[in-house]
Amino acid sequence: MSLTLVTGATGWLGTQLVQSLVKGFENIPALRNPDTDRRIHCLTLPADDLSRLKCISPDIEFHSGDLCEAAAVMNFCRDAAGGTVFHCAGLIHPRRSVRELFRVNVTGTLNLLQAAEAAGVKRVIAMSSNSPLGTNPEPEHRFDESSPYHPYMNYGRSKMQMELLLKEFQQRGKIEIVIVRSPWFYGPFQPERQSLFFRMIRDGKVPLVGNGENRRSMAYVENISQGMILCEKKEAANGQVFWIADAQPYTMNEIIVTIENLLENEFSIPVAHKRLKLPFLSGEIATLADRMIQGFGLYNQKVHVLSEMNKTIVCSIDKATTVLGFQPQIALPEGMRRSLKWVLDTYGRI
Repeated sequence: MSLTLVTGATGWLGTQLVQSLVKGFENIPALRNPDTDRRIHCLTLPADDLSRLKCISPDIEFHSGDLCEAAAVMNFCRDAAGGTVFHCAGLIHPRRSVRELFRVNVTGTLNLLQAAEAAGVKRVIAMSSNSPLGTNPEPEHRFDESSPYHPYMNYGRSKMQMELLLKEFQQRGKIEIVIVRSPWFYGPFQPERQSLFFRMIRDGKVPLVGNGENRRSMAYVENISQGMILCEKKEAANGQVFWIADAQPYTMNEIIVTIENLLENEFSIPVAHKRLKLPFLSGEIATLADRMIQGFGLYNQKVHVLSEMNKTIVCSIDKATTVLGFQPQIALPEGMRRSLKWVLDTYGRI
């Protein structure tokens, strides 16, 4: 039986990935039937809630340990010769210090790569981000796999260093590496704090920085899972980087209006239909403030998120569709409908 290791399995993407590994994809012939001989082991923190993963399959095995503790990761990878690692663990918003970004995203990844290489793991598929590339220099520009590094703040720098580590291990020739870059996630299994965006839209308090016509690539979590599993199955993926996202980007106006319409028409939730309109310059001021705060080694999530609200972050998925056969199945309206339904079913409110 093949062994599959998953880090970050209790997280937003990780839970969806495990579900996709277990259940397959009904509308994708090549992935419709899951591998019945696949054994799944998940690295989890002691405080993690395992109930959702246990509902997916009683056969999933759990290893309690911290990615930043080398001995725990070595134990997790033991007996994984010839297997696959899906590396979904990562830190986006530290509580206060930006040093945590590098401890988790860089040191944690190094521990995993060393353990995987020592155990004889065949392939590591690692989740990166758009942040190592920064923001698009022009409104119509799209990032592709040849775009140069231009990291956005410390999160971007930590993910860039992670990618460089992955490429270094690939060059050593003992383990196969695939890097997946996905932008703004959405979909089921989101943490409750992510519902704040929905509430702000409902209450007419969502910031609209500039005219709202800046575009954002987004990635429905099931689309990402499809891309990651294809990265495992396709021999041609070895040593490659792929952008994985929805088929087309969306403007900020489209994103907000889509959520408003779904709240009102699908879920009968009254919506204010207002925006907290801010000038484009406020996003640039937030960027400067974010840079200053992070320059002191600190982190403020609200300032960081506001700094991105007027930015264009768009990628091309052409390479993934050509090399992997990636076919994103879900676009924004249906993906957001499922996301909102999941939030309401899980938490009972927006």
